[in-house]
Amino acid sequence: MDAQQLYQHRVTSRFAAFDQDGNGYISREDFTTAAGRLLEEFGTPFRSDRGQALAGGAEAFWQGLAGIADVDGDQRVSRAEFANGAVKRLRDSPDRFAEIARPFVRAALAVADQEGAGRVGTAELERALVALGVDADSASLAADALDVDRTGRVGEEEAVGALARYFVTRETHPGE
Repeated sequence: MDAQQLYQHRVTSRFAAFDQDGNGYISREDFTTAAGRLLEEFGTPFRSDRGQALAGGAEAFWQGLAGIADVDGDQRVSRAEFANGAVKRLRDSPDRFAEIARPFVRAALAVADQEGAGRVGTAELERALVALGVDADSASLAADALDVDRTGRVGEEEAVGALARYFVTRETHPGE
């Protein structure tokens, strides 16, 4: 696979992670679906404080992504808009991605943090990732990799940083 094919593969996989219903577009409903899956997985009521925080975080994430990628204003992000808009803009400003993702990540971790410890256990993080559509092997590897201090727990900064590194992909050039 050459560098351009590798880049396109990365963009496609990142798009698919957002496109929860697989309809070829990223929309508000994809973020609502993701939040619902997390709430269901952890038995958290939508009307609870954690449920409302997650819903608000999902909406903020959608608004942030739409703001940088929904070029035609149709309230959905096509694969082309994602590849040509979001990926390039986020690559140029990785802190922007962390900023738009943080409310959702914070709330998702709070939902998964069954003990209320402020840091989610790796097993719960793995469950959350699987609920969001990540395959079990990748979820296990990701949860383990995020436990950088080997305490069995992952905090917000590690999670936001990892998510930003994953989604803020850049084109690779020969020799890099």
